[in-house]
Amino acid sequence: MSYQYETSPRKIEPEYTKTKKRVVKKAKKKAMKRKLKPNVKAILYIAVGFSVLFAIGYRNSLIAVTFNKKEELKNNLSVIQKENEQLRVGIEQSLNLTNIEQAAKTTLGMQKLDNSQKKYINLPKKDYIEPAVEEIHMDEEGNWFSQVIQSILGE
Repeated sequence: MSYQYETSPRKIEPEYTKTKKRVVKKAKKKAMKRKLKPNVKAILYIAVGFSVLFAIGYRNSLIAVTFNKKEELKNNLSVIQKENEQLRVGIEQSLNLTNIEQAAKTTLGMQKLDNSQKKYINLPKKDYIEPAVEEIHMDEEGNWFSQVIQSILGE
């Protein structure tokens, strides 16, 4: 504190100023907005981050589901291929002449022919193919372009 030259003492200003209620309310609203702005941004960033992480997780789950389906289909394919190979081997083994003959005798009741059941016929050895009656004549003159060239050359 320094010495005052005047005789009247200095006025002490109050710590607060009286203002109208509307001004106070507006000031409070502005202060709240200022406080909310950083919070809104943070909440917005958190929401965006959460949605990005959710999208990545959802995409990975879809990839896992399709991968599982693919593996299941591969397993089914290998089982079917093994069955086909076993059936093919079984068919090849059963297609020998003795098996066919045995099946014909047992299931169908077939028998081999004996000489009394065989009948021979004689066919004439005449050729049944007839030669072509029509004769094909080729034009030796050629097309119109070759005719023009021949007339120019004088042939």
